[in-house]
Amino acid sequence: MTMLPESTVAPTVLNQLKALSHEIRFELVRYLAGGERCVCDLEALLALPQSKVSYHLAILRDAELVWAEQRGKNTYYALRQDQFFGLGGALLNDIFVQSASLTHQDKSIC
Repeated sequence: MTMLPESTVAPTVLNQLKALSHEIRFELVRYLAGGERCVCDLEALLALPQSKVSYHLAILRDAELVWAEQRGKNTYYALRQDQFFGLGGALLNDIFVQSASLTHQDKSIC
């Protein structure tokens, strides 16, 4: 079993959300939530050509949302569940950052 290399720069929360925002990639994630799948299985499920499925899987892999493993001539993909579980917390941390108190503002518009 040969694991395909991962990128060296960790994706940001925004990068991961962008990767999930495309309907084909979202469908791929939903199918992969059921377990590991070969690209040929995903082609059949989505009724899309191999090149399009592989393109979208590469985006998910670059966002570190899936991992890929080469087995002979076939490539199998599975979700990186740790990334999905971490994404929720990271998103909340990015949204709810510590901000200055809003009770008194010297340069308030209103």
